[in-house]
Amino acid sequence: MGLKWTESLEIAIALDEAHPDVDPKSVNFVDLRNWIMALEEFDDAPEHCGERILEGAQLAWIEERE
Repeated sequence: MGLKWTESLEIAIALDEAHPDVDPKSVNFVDLRNWIMALEEFDDAPEHCGERILEGAQLAWIEERE
């Protein structure tokens, strides 16, 4: 069972592993959405994503990095 849009912490951990040299504070939502959908373990419909979901994933990634 793959990652879903609602699994912000798991997405953040996967993004941190996939993009260790990126400052999560500097990532725009277009890139963030594309990077999440490109994660090998990601398995959810693109249309289930909105700004609030991306914001949650980005905040979780920032917290994971700190």
